[in-house]
Amino acid sequence: MTTGTRIQQVISNLEYDWLTVMQSKAEALQAYDKYMQDARDANSQECVELFTQLKQTEMEQIQEIRKHLMKTMSQS
Repeated sequence: MTTGTRIQQVISNLEYDWLTVMQSKAEALQAYDKYMQDARDANSQECVELFTQLKQTEMEQIQEIRKHLMKTMSQS
């Protein structure tokens, strides 16, 4: 590298942000599986249903994030 040469970012801040959010949501999906099992073990169908709903919402959000990430990556 020559002195004074600007290093281009390999990944933009926005791409990094979307990837980080997606990773957090993916980890949440795994956690919901455990929470649903805990609710089943406690014989709480109501909690199982709510955790299932929350997991579905996370999955939908991940799909939306993927769209934004792909759009962001195609623009850089």
